[in-house]
Amino acid sequence: MDIRKLCLLCLSFLSAFNVYAQAEKKDSTVQDNKGVLITLTDGIATTVRHTGRKIRKVGKEFNAIDTTYISPNLYNLAFMLESSSWYEYYRLGSKGNNGEQSLGFSPNASFKLGVYFGWRWIFLGYSFDVKDIFGGHKNKAKKTEMALNLYSSKFGVDLYYRKTGSDFKIRSSSGFDLNTPIKNLNFNGLQSKIKGLNAYWIFNYKKFSYPAAYSQSTNQRRNAGTLIAGLSVSTHNLKFDYAKLPEIIQETMSPGMKVRHIKYTNISLNFGYAYNWVFARNCLACLSLSPAVAYKTSRIEKDTEEPSDWYKNFNIDFILRAGVVYNNSKYFVGTSFVGRTYDYYKNSFSLNNGFGIL
Repeated sequence: MDIRKLCLLCLSFLSAFNVYAQAEKKDSTVQDNKGVLITLTDGIATTVRHTGRKIRKVGKEFNAIDTTYISPNLYNLAFMLESSSWYEYYRLGSKGNNGEQSLGFSPNASFKLGVYFGWRWIFLGYSFDVKDIFGGHKNKAKKTEMALNLYSSKFGVDLYYRKTGSDFKIRSSSGFDLNTPIKNLNFNGLQSKIKGLNAYWIFNYKKFSYPAAYSQSTNQRRNAGTLIAGLSVSTHNLKFDYAKLPEIIQETMSPGMKVRHIKYTNISLNFGYAYNWVFARNCLACLSLSPAVAYKTSRIEKDTEEPSDWYKNFNIDFILRAGVVYNNSKYFVGTSFVGRTYDYYKNSFSLNNGFGIL
């Protein structure tokens, strides 16, 4: 065998050995990758299971109840028809050379119908304004109203947002030299936005149930009361065009009431009491009231010739909840109301506003 053939044979052997080594290395790499992937997948699955158990454990702790006083519903899924109404009012006041003056504004109450599907204490659905069906909102600025209420055994949360239209009316007036009082006069110079959050803690949560009155996910079997404490944060944005008021009011209007834009943030701590009264079999009435110490910081834009003022002060607000419901664990019917008032006072200017959902 000549040297050239021997070299070719050696090269062929080395090439085949190299290919085999690469294939073996590639197979080993694939196996390693599969092992890492399996380990990673098992780790993720274990973490998900562990997290799920933790969430279920925390959920049970937050919804722990004394079954002598409270019984859970027998069903998780629910269907509900609902009629809801929003109410709100604004009162602007001032002290000046003409004494105390005030104007009260509010729109007509809005009525909505809705269809909802629920799982335990979560309800999703759609509602529409009754006036839209009959064309009652033609040529009116669009209103937006949203509210989300979550109730568990230990705590609850109210989220809300409201943007008014232009259908306010002057409901009351005082301190003005008027031959006849002004009432229910249309006024399109007022628009407002309000958004906020109420969070509260229920102390006697094993015997007292907010969900029994407001989300029908439990049933109160015996009378019970509880102390409640909470935190509230909200922002208010009010635009007021006093030039659209009747001339007779503008002529004697205090300069302190001639504001263009009021924007303030409200932060409050509240502490109160709630009571559930089981007045008949499967029938419950609930009432709670929470006074709140509120810190307010605001910017008030006065007439165009005057600079804006910043104010910071403390006031007392109130949160009211009330409900009556019949619930036999399968069917329920009832009504509930959640209302909130805000008060703002300075020497030359005051603002009281409140809203409620029925």
